[in-house]
Amino acid sequence: MASHARSYVRDRATTLTEHQPKAHRQYLEWTPSRLLSWAGSAGPHTAELFRQILATKPHPEVGYRCCLGLVRLGEKHTIGRLEAAAARALHFGAYSLARVESILKHHLENEPLPDSAQTRPAPHILQHSNLRGAGYFNSNFIQ
Repeated sequence: MASHARSYVRDRATTLTEHQPKAHRQYLEWTPSRLLSWAGSAGPHTAELFRQILATKPHPEVGYRCCLGLVRLGEKHTIGRLEAAAARALHFGAYSLARVESILKHHLENEPLPDSAQTRPAPHILQHSNLRGAGYFNSNFIQ
């Protein structure tokens, strides 16, 4: 049991490192630069995915855990598969461990990425006598 003085600084922990559980202390060994260095050695897509994860998570610890999970996925699967999955995750803006894990689980990392034109078809504009454009409303309601 330990007590700590209350801190009025937002988003700043006052817990001493020696008071943290052993599992939490392991995260402290992995600094952002070390995570990014590991990701850079895995490949450019993995490095960019790590950068996006660290930048988009609300708390750094959440980003660390996510990145460390990706490190574990690199050990479980091959680095090549992780790099391909990272490229796919970046394409879809899926910056989470669960998404990358799903890509690897379902072997989607080597599926071709859809073109942006294929993913969003041009909208079909209906032509009908009951359809009125903006001009109708402007002329009848604004005086």
